[in-house]
Amino acid sequence: MTLLTGGFIVAMSFVTAAISGVFGMAGGLMLKGALALVLPVSATFVVHGLLQLVANGWRAILHRQFVSWRIVAIYALGAFTAAALIGLIVYEPTRATLYLLMGLVPGLVWLPQGWVKVDASRPVQAYVCGLGVTGMNLTAGVAGPLLDVFFVRTALTRHQIVATKAATQVFSHLMKVVVYGAPLVAAGGKGIPPWWVFALAVPLSMLGTAAGGILLNRLSDVDFKRYLRLILTVIGAVYLVQAARLYLG
Repeated sequence: MTLLTGGFIVAMSFVTAAISGVFGMAGGLMLKGALALVLPVSATFVVHGLLQLVANGWRAILHRQFVSWRIVAIYALGAFTAAALIGLIVYEPTRATLYLLMGLVPGLVWLPQGWVKVDASRPVQAYVCGLGVTGMNLTAGVAGPLLDVFFVRTALTRHQIVATKAATQVFSHLMKVVVYGAPLVAAGGKGIPPWWVFALAVPLSMLGTAAGGILLNRLSDVDFKRYLRLILTVIGAVYLVQAARLYLG
């Protein structure tokens, strides 16, 4: 790996962690697309999982007083179930398919709230959330908008939403590292960045998360949802264009 590529990954780790620190997602979607530009597809799942594991874990720690631990515990059961099922299937999308899936995922934020009546604060739906979100994470690589569908109808505040979603995503990203990381380690770690990239990216992810938390305090609940939809829509459109270019190319 060149110094330029490693520096790109490190820089994107900070920027995307800051975005996720504000909105609770979007940053992970952006980071996954950035990694797909410079790494093999299977390696993007592992690297994305590791960096997002740190970013989400640190965000959950920073806002731990707002976390709904009951939701997190039930979500974790669903996440383990999804990993057990998908771990039995040999699956790795092409780069074009990966961008296509990532481009389609943001469309979930535009579903009318009346169409899908789910609420992560309800035990059964929290389990389904863990199963579905982790399953999408293990196939498309990202699932933030699907996760948001389960939280948009809850009575949680924006701080509780960001904190609780961060805690749940610790489990989803951990499953991604395990499912995709084990075969890569067995193959000699092909495509995984060198240690110094993680040594720089991890603390910068934590710093970006803290910076995002400061910006979160300055947003109203209305602006929070409005800006989140806009950012996700733009990212999704860019990924669909990239997918079309790769398929046609």
